[in-house]
Amino acid sequence: MSSKILGRENSLKEQIESSLARTGLNADETSIELSMRRTGLSFQRTRMSADRTLMSVIRTSLSLISFGFTIFQFFRALRETGSAGQTAVDAARNFGLSLIIVGVAMLFLGLGFHLSFMKALRSERKMMVEKGLVHGLLPYPVSLTMIVALLMLVIGLVALISIVARTGPFV
Repeated sequence: MSSKILGRENSLKEQIESSLARTGLNADETSIELSMRRTGLSFQRTRMSADRTLMSVIRTSLSLISFGFTIFQFFRALRETGSAGQTAVDAARNFGLSLIIVGVAMLFLGLGFHLSFMKALRSERKMMVEKGLVHGLLPYPVSLTMIVALLMLVIGLVALISIVARTGPFV
């Protein structure tokens, strides 16, 4: 081997020995500690990934709900001006309602999946903390994405009821 490579290896060994001396842990303890931290962070990454998935469900359901509501409002305005017949208005109302129903159902199912996934992830993390495999130092905060999804679900349901009952804030 060349002296340059041997010099790098010796430098790396010195850095490792210096780090071990600074922490007061031996090489095996250091490896375990780092592994526990990586596993704990992987739980956080998985939680954030679940939030991103829920955000995509929110985005898609919001598009469906708003597009359905817009179709309903547009044809209702045409009916009031006398530009569209009752058959076209009824067809547009039914199509708009079906888009809103699909959006609300998608949001409801997405929330259900998110809640069940997060419950399983929390129980897995709790089990690993109890066994000492992971540090339990980082708490799981309340998911703001889930709060937004719940608010969107309420708004979608109010819009749906408003159109079906032909009364309320959206008609």
